[in-house]
Amino acid sequence: MPIWDPEHETMDREKLANLQLDRLRYTVAWAYGRVPYYREQMDRRGVTPSDIRSLDDVRLLPMTDKSALRDTYPFGMFAVPVEEVVRVHSSSGTTGKPIVVGYTRRDLDTWTELTARVASEAGVAKADRVQVGFLYGMFTGGWGMHYGIERIGATVFPAGSGNTERHLMMMQDFGTTALVCTPSYALYLAEVAEKNGVDIPSLPLRVGLFGGEPSSDRMRDEIERRLGIIATDNYGLSEVMGPGVAGECECRRGLHMAEDHFLFEVLDPSTGEPVEEGEEGELVITTLTKEALPVLRYRTHDLTAIDTAPCECGRTLARMRRVRTRTDDMLIIRGVNVFPSQIEDALFQVEGIEPHYLIVVDRTGAMDDLEVRIEVAEEIFSDVMADMVAFTRRVAEKIHSVVGLRARVTLVEPGSIERTAGKTRYVIDKRREN
Repeated sequence: MPIWDPEHETMDREKLANLQLDRLRYTVAWAYGRVPYYREQMDRRGVTPSDIRSLDDVRLLPMTDKSALRDTYPFGMFAVPVEEVVRVHSSSGTTGKPIVVGYTRRDLDTWTELTARVASEAGVAKADRVQVGFLYGMFTGGWGMHYGIERIGATVFPAGSGNTERHLMMMQDFGTTALVCTPSYALYLAEVAEKNGVDIPSLPLRVGLFGGEPSSDRMRDEIERRLGIIATDNYGLSEVMGPGVAGECECRRGLHMAEDHFLFEVLDPSTGEPVEEGEEGELVITTLTKEALPVLRYRTHDLTAIDTAPCECGRTLARMRRVRTRTDDMLIIRGVNVFPSQIEDALFQVEGIEPHYLIVVDRTGAMDDLEVRIEVAEEIFSDVMADMVAFTRRVAEKIHSVVGLRARVTLVEPGSIERTAGKTRYVIDKRREN
């Protein structure tokens, strides 16, 4: 498969480091001179743009997180007047003020190039017909991928989110060859197609570009089996651009990172110190080419590891491991640190469990209660109560062996856990709601 931007995607890593340093120094000066928040934070640390002499000097700069973007709502982090911003996106703002991000004309061109790169990495070419199932509107996912796919020259169907029957009709009538959506929605499309008698093998669909939420290998395998496609993962976040930050090539051995446009650090989340290559840590991103909203050392809270070895595809850009866990996903239950991905891994070791589950944490008196609701295959449901009890016990023991906690396991029928076209909610912590 041709490489979209061979000049940068196959760049010698020493030349890449020099390019990163030039762009880092420019960005720091740009942010210091135009964003009061960064000027105040750097002055407080006694740091000036001239102190950035190497890539390691990025550690002199202040960290940024969502609170900074919320505290300066709506346009306080912009480095250009609003009159120079040609588009604004934002988060949903369900937990308070939304995070607002802006783009100059040049920013949009950069974004389009990087999403074209991601789509090309996944195998999308000019002859493809691509159906976008992300939400349009203020969310960055739909618009970001849309323009990148158009730049490749492929045909785009901006189907948007929801209305699953219409999605399936378009796939059949329009000859969709590539699907862009969340992995959980792809699986839901497969379920509805099967229930409605859609002849999935007859569809020309061949590849999926999935993002917006973490997914396990089990879910990827299930999507590929039921839709008959190659499933690829891509990564991005609105605060630093949107989709296009990293994407899998057809080798699927990690997501190639757009290092020519972002400087990536992987840090120990408890100490803030860099970890060794290949070790897991929190991904921290500094933008290198953003005009409207330059971001210095943004804490993503996503846990990953980086590999800088060249890929078999010919690209030399570093690869990040697919993100499955976030530092702020961690639940403390009866004094034990638990990540939802650990429970998911335990569940998928038991045959008969569908890739849909819901973790519910509550408190009864002074005691935390952990319930795990799981969908199971039709054949698991039996008239013999003893069989059901034995299966439930086996699942509970598997969870206990992985996380060290006893959980109450509830079996539910296939399709009974809520599906959504957006990001799927896997955890309900009622302790936070009380």
